[in-house]
Amino acid sequence: MSKLHDSGATDQVPSALVQPIQRRSFLRYTGAGMALSGLFLAGCDDDDESNSNNLLDVGSSDNGVLNYAYALEQLEAAFYAQVKTGQYYSTANAAEKQVFDDLALHEKAHTDFLKAVLSTNAIKALEPDFSSINFNDRSSVLNAAKTFEDLGVAAYNGAGRYIQTAAYLVIAGKIVSVEARHAALIRDMIGYNTFVDSDVVDLFTPTGSVSTPGVGNGTGRERSMTPSDVLTKANAFLKEGSRLSANSLR
Repeated sequence: MSKLHDSGATDQVPSALVQPIQRRSFLRYTGAGMALSGLFLAGCDDDDESNSNNLLDVGSSDNGVLNYAYALEQLEAAFYAQVKTGQYYSTANAAEKQVFDDLALHEKAHTDFLKAVLSTNAIKALEPDFSSINFNDRSSVLNAAKTFEDLGVAAYNGAGRYIQTAAYLVIAGKIVSVEARHAALIRDMIGYNTFVDSDVVDLFTPTGSVSTPGVGNGTGRERSMTPSDVLTKANAFLKEGSRLSANSLR
């Protein structure tokens, strides 16, 4: 797939994409009518959407990373929409319903934003397969939400190295910070004060005394995952014909 920009095209990214976005303005900003004409997106004339394994390949370079993110955001948005469509699980209280409503709006905003940026270069709308999730059961719903949110954070963390356009890296950083808040919230709904654990963060364990801070093991950083590992997990929730590969991301 051809690159989104020619050499030096970072300067061509509209300033609106790199300005801080107020929370209340973000949903409005993601509408289809936002000013994206200055992106100069190139066509995908050298890529086929599928590969020999009957998987949809997200593509290469910036376009591939954006489609990769777009695919995962589609999956999350579809999941929370299904939670709401099913009228939540029977034991959901008002606070939990509000959480799901907010997360549904966030994921829909992320999805619409990425689709608008990609324009005609976006992959097709994906068909989810949520047959393994019992939407009437609190534990099943929350554990599925935990899977999606943790996966999203690890995916953005691992994909940053492939982003070539500085403005896109800034935006990805903003989105992943929101996804990390989602993940922490869902984990805390599952078990109070369990918002972070060693499976998602390389936890720092002090070995020195209080007088020698910073001495210990672990980096304290969030863990990342490669696109291929992420999509292996994500494909379990996608129907045949909507499953993905990221073979072109290097």
